[in-house]
Amino acid sequence: MGKPGLFDLENHFAFYGAYHSNPINILIHTLFVWPIFFTALLLFCFTPTIYDLSQAGILPSEFNPVLVLNYGFFISLLHAIFYVILDKKAGSLAAFLCMACWVVASFLAAKLGYSVAWKYVLAVQLFCWTGQFLGHGVFEKRAPALLDNLVQALLMAPFFVLLEVLQSFFRYEPYPGFKASVKAKIDAEIKEWQDKKQKKVS
Repeated sequence: MGKPGLFDLENHFAFYGAYHSNPINILIHTLFVWPIFFTALLLFCFTPTIYDLSQAGILPSEFNPVLVLNYGFFISLLHAIFYVILDKKAGSLAAFLCMACWVVASFLAAKLGYSVAWKYVLAVQLFCWTGQFLGHGVFEKRAPALLDNLVQALLMAPFFVLLEVLQSFFRYEPYPGFKASVKAKIDAEIKEWQDKKQKKVS
């Protein structure tokens, strides 16, 4: 069953799905959302160290200068915990991917250095965001969800594109009836939006 408020996966997914119903726009987001998340983490890997793991002796010595608890780690952890609360199975996979992104981003940041890394981040972010805005403007013909709810759109997007893939290829549902219930809410929200759009035109 769905959870109340902030952790109501059904309502969150319906909100996201109402802005992503066109197959081409869905594909664009599937390809571009995780690179946006990863490169954002790459940039956050250059933030000040909050705790040095080498002091605790948790990791092998060769990892100590690389895997430090900075803002990148806590952003990944926040996403990971939130996704697991939303849905244990798909959320656990999403959480693993979030933390894996942090690990890879940390090593890449250490190898590239800030002077090179920020150029890669800028290029990927510009390319992926441009692609997504084109997806909305050309194919979806609706403004992105982030214009209506920035926090929800940015926090949910990585999990939702993963859930979309799991549903499409593996017929995964967090619980029986989830897909049908979400589709009904998406259809109702799109109809409401189209009615409001039509009233503005007339």
